[in-house]
Amino acid sequence: MAERIDVQPVKGTRDFYPEDMRVRQWLFGLWRETARRYGYEEYDACVLEHEELYVRKAGDEITGQLYNFLDKGERRVALRPELTPSLARMVMAKGAALALPARWFAIPQCFRYENMQRGRKREHFQWNMDVIGLPSVAAEAELMAAQVDFLRATGMRVDAGAAGQPEITLRVSNRQVLQAFLDGLGIAGERFAAVCVVIDKLDKIGRSATAELLGQTGVDQPTAQRVLDLVTVGGQGAAGVEAVAAAVGNDNPGVAALRELLVLAQAFGFDHLVRIDLSVVRGLSYYTGTVWEVFWDGTLQRAIAGGGRYDGLIEHLGGTPTPMAGFGFGDVVITEILEERGLLPKDAAALRRQVDDVIWPMGASEFAIANRIAAKLRRDGRSVLVDYSGRRFKHAIQRAEAEGAARFLILGGNEVAAGECVIRTLGAERREERVPLSRLTD
Repeated sequence: MAERIDVQPVKGTRDFYPEDMRVRQWLFGLWRETARRYGYEEYDACVLEHEELYVRKAGDEITGQLYNFLDKGERRVALRPELTPSLARMVMAKGAALALPARWFAIPQCFRYENMQRGRKREHFQWNMDVIGLPSVAAEAELMAAQVDFLRATGMRVDAGAAGQPEITLRVSNRQVLQAFLDGLGIAGERFAAVCVVIDKLDKIGRSATAELLGQTGVDQPTAQRVLDLVTVGGQGAAGVEAVAAAVGNDNPGVAALRELLVLAQAFGFDHLVRIDLSVVRGLSYYTGTVWEVFWDGTLQRAIAGGGRYDGLIEHLGGTPTPMAGFGFGDVVITEILEERGLLPKDAAALRRQVDDVIWPMGASEFAIANRIAAKLRRDGRSVLVDYSGRRFKHAIQRAEAEGAARFLILGGNEVAAGECVIRTLGAERREERVPLSRLTD
């Protein structure tokens, strides 16, 4: 006897049974509808990329998290850990033929070999929305507004008012604030990118450990303390922006960008969710301007989504400088949150299997006519399941109701001999009618 294989999925990955797929498709439907309402077009890219697309970015942890290997053609390739570099490659390939600004979205599956924790696995699907060719912070404001609209559509509290305090916060910063400050301290280029990667760990490892890691990038301790003091500056809305201005001066380019962003957020109606937080830098080295993370005030103590401006990525890959901004929103973390909040519509029609008709031939002799009826109904656009199981009537109709069917078509020997089919309407009505077979087959 052969040895039994391991029936569990590879560690950190998932299987999606039909009931899981219904939840996934419901979530993806909300993402697609939100993107559609903002005028974004869907795209995708190959899940397998050239390894160099990811390892060229200095200081990124993602390089060490790659599922990478040598293929049979002796090429270094990797499963995509994120979609943004692929997007940049595709934009480069289009060149001047791409009309700008362009608004694209995708729901890619991504792979990262990282330490797993709640809301984080080694593969996930991620909702991406990106604006290409728009240098204004209007792009970032629009992207944040789309995230807020999606969260509102799930039933999460995002609006101020009698319904209770919002449970979502947008922690917003601008890398230009920190970059201008560090430029004055002689920390620029690759060193600046490395410092940002370290600061991104602050919430997880604390101040002293962060200062120690900054030392490993060549930042002396007095300078490290000045940096850590700066990234604690912030606050709610306009007060947060003014606190940053007081710390770095009004001539800092990041301050002006934050002020403009807040005005646009107010116009969109989500400024009450914005908290200025200079410790938000995002871990990827390619971000250049606005960066933000979405936090939930519940039991998950980390960002549930994030985004930013990455104007330098295409140039870094050897292309023409192109302004770009976008976000990523993973399916694992939001599904867990919605389940905890009781917002997954498990009993809603949207999550039930959608079968219009179940045909029940009582015996094998009725299979042929059942198939003829099914073929006609399918040509008419209906979803049809033929129950060949031979199960008893009681169990067959229970199964049809469980499938969410609207009608149950009964084909017994007597009915077929009489040239008829009994159609029972399921649900509250529970009525029956006899229909000539000719109406169902011609």
